[in-house]
Amino acid sequence: MSQPPKQTPPSSGSRQLLRAGLAAAALLLALAAVVLLARWLVAQEPVQDFLVRYPGESELPEGAPTGLPAWLGWQHFFNVFLMVLIIRSGWQVRTQRRPPASWTPRWGRNPKKISITLWLHQSLDILWLVNGVVFAVLLAATGQWMRVVPTSWDVFPNAISAALQYVSLDWPTENGWVNYNSLQVLAYFVTLFIAAPLAAVTGYRMSDFWPSKAKRLSTAYPIELARALHFPVMLYFVAFIIVHVALVFSTGALRNLNHMYGGQDAVNWFGFWVFFVSLLVIVGGWFAARPLVLAPIASRFGKVGR
Repeated sequence: MSQPPKQTPPSSGSRQLLRAGLAAAALLLALAAVVLLARWLVAQEPVQDFLVRYPGESELPEGAPTGLPAWLGWQHFFNVFLMVLIIRSGWQVRTQRRPPASWTPRWGRNPKKISITLWLHQSLDILWLVNGVVFAVLLAATGQWMRVVPTSWDVFPNAISAALQYVSLDWPTENGWVNYNSLQVLAYFVTLFIAAPLAAVTGYRMSDFWPSKAKRLSTAYPIELARALHFPVMLYFVAFIIVHVALVFSTGALRNLNHMYGGQDAVNWFGFWVFFVSLLVIVGGWFAARPLVLAPIASRFGKVGR
């Protein structure tokens, strides 16, 4: 009597693919449920009255500037360029078990050897901080701060209104050249004045720049706390970038790119091509951030070895 053929168990790759498909289907169902709930809410009379009272945008203070100056476009590019490489190198520092090379500074009595990846991460952090200081000074000097700092308590109900409009797929009118909606204002404020400083102070605590002999300071601010905060802050920046880019391209890409890269409130291809060139530079930086390219640069500031 012949035996029935044995069934081959599914491979681990097939199981992972199945789990990913189920997770994606569950996510889509959850998003559809949220959209349906939001659309039901905005159809209710009290919510409609709320949306009329709070259309999703707070009034700017008198004297607030209109438009985005050229320096803001350059700052935007530098920040994106540095952030992409910082996130990449930070992830490598977190996951690499055997660094491709080491770097030892030339200064100090007992210089500590670190991986060349960590050297890159910390060097980019310094450039990012310098860029941030320049940005903050220009933001204060030109009055552009009024566009990204809440100046009225009605920013919160207006942000709720904007969120309801986004989720219900009846998106608020975009006019970023003049004024951001309140949800954008809060997102920019949190990113610029909470997440960025938090990334800086936690990164500083984890770096070799932290004074090792400051025992009381180290006890008051333990490195474990910095590590526990630094990675979630990175995840916040990744999520912010993804949502930000998605909204730029889904709410009038040519006009938005002209705002950020072209310095004009117009619908043409100028800002897009500037953005495209900047994207090529970022991609070039991504592929250039490897030991073959980094070693000659790092050797100018220390000793590169194995």
